[in-house]
Amino acid sequence: MNPSTGQNIASHLPRMAARQPDSTALYLPQGEHQPYAEISFQSLNRESDRIARALETINIRRGTRTALMVTPGLDFFALTFALFKVGAVPVLIDPGIGVKNLKACLEEAAPQAFIGIPKAHLARVLFGWGRTTLKTLLTVGKKGPWGGASLDRIKQSVPEDGNYAVVTPDADEMAAILFTSGSTGVPKGVVYTHGNFIAQVELLQKIYNIQPGEVDLPTFPLFALFAPALGMASVIPVMDFTRPGSVNPENIIKPILKFNITTMFGSPALINRVGRYGAEHDIVLPSLKRAISAGAPVPARVLEQFCHMLNADTQVFTPYGATESLPVCSIGSSEILSETARLTDQGKGVCVGHPVPGIELAIIHISDDPIENWDSSLLVKPGDIGEIVVSGPQVTRSYFQRADSTRSAKIHDHNRQIFYHRMGDLGYRDTQGRIWFCGRKSQRVVCRDRTFYTIPCEAVINTHPEVYRSALVGVRGTDSVVPVICIEPERTVTRTDLPALLKEVRRIAAENPLTRPIQHFLVHRSFPVDIRHNAKIFREKLAAWARRRVQ
Repeated sequence: MNPSTGQNIASHLPRMAARQPDSTALYLPQGEHQPYAEISFQSLNRESDRIARALETINIRRGTRTALMVTPGLDFFALTFALFKVGAVPVLIDPGIGVKNLKACLEEAAPQAFIGIPKAHLARVLFGWGRTTLKTLLTVGKKGPWGGASLDRIKQSVPEDGNYAVVTPDADEMAAILFTSGSTGVPKGVVYTHGNFIAQVELLQKIYNIQPGEVDLPTFPLFALFAPALGMASVIPVMDFTRPGSVNPENIIKPILKFNITTMFGSPALINRVGRYGAEHDIVLPSLKRAISAGAPVPARVLEQFCHMLNADTQVFTPYGATESLPVCSIGSSEILSETARLTDQGKGVCVGHPVPGIELAIIHISDDPIENWDSSLLVKPGDIGEIVVSGPQVTRSYFQRADSTRSAKIHDHNRQIFYHRMGDLGYRDTQGRIWFCGRKSQRVVCRDRTFYTIPCEAVINTHPEVYRSALVGVRGTDSVVPVICIEPERTVTRTDLPALLKEVRRIAAENPLTRPIQHFLVHRSFPVDIRHNAKIFREKLAAWARRRVQ
């Protein structure tokens, strides 16, 4: 299948419903201590068909930008597939990014329709979300005084049975707007086409050999939408999806054992929490064929701990990418633990593996300026650190309503009629063709006589057993930028223990040429991190905190 043919991503669902109608598509928790409801592929497809017909009765049609704020469950899945089927454009924003950012994202996306649970509608009214653009309101659940229709009511207006003719989109037609987490700036709306989504599904199946009939445990709602397209059943866990790092490990482990789950996705923070619990209780998860973790680099010790619960031939895969392009590279825990982790500890960066099939990846000279046209002179010498740029069918073309951001992030190769997306990440390619991640471009610390890169420097410090994680930041001094290492300990450090810890960290830093010039080390009780993955460190906030202590 060629993603450029304009096929609708939702067409996977009726195809699977025809192929395996009675197979379970969704296992939905009814409560923490209650049995799961089972929804077949046929039932999910019929429900989304019915909702698609119902949406058209309230003028949610092809091209209608529709904010969707519904908790994971049958309504969420059926609505999302229904929106795709009618050709509407779901606007998907992680509620964990905060009220202020939510309002900014909705103003930018300018949705014409808003579908939400009562709590979302109350917030919409209270904070004025979409006040100037919204024309259609739909409530999932008990309808309140905010107006509009209810999902139950509009469903009653159409027959239960009857197939819906899925819209066939144009090749470059907008399918959805997905907002970035804003971990290194303001959240931006990424424009996805159906071709982008289809390319992602095909790559995930190819890279990880996922087969119809498998069972998936998604802990990030958007990833759960891929499971029906791959013919997998999704078991929705009991958890707060906006705070994966606070999950109750039993709510992950119990369904894996109960449903013989073969695939799970978890942020590094979730993998760490579940792995620690598993180690403490000698838990084994024999059904898992693969675990996937993304959002930030996963420390080797976290991988090793989680792998103790798995079969010897089962790996944790850590795909590299971003909202604008995923996946780009992939590597498994076997290669990391047997080879690359040792080099990471020495300051070589984090190996993210080889580029996935169909992706074209290049390393270019570091620049903070827009680059309009591709030229081979942009390329760095082999092995040098530069900015990672990518081109391929899963790479998105633009940001919504952000022409300047699009211009800064894309490089056009007019000779080949393609474009590259600038990942905003720094890295290099080794002699084996693997890519090594060295941190965000915007977070590099440029001093008078050299540049420090976050990931290599931090990895050296992280080798201390009492360091949970560290963060390199730059503090502007009188006439230059000063590099500072912030440390989050594994446990609470008393005033008595603090001098010894800092002395040992300084010794480690002095033994490596990358960190030897760094003279300032600070202990921070708990780093500020992104809510979506609980893993990306807000180094900008740490820099402001460090500035008050260094000067």
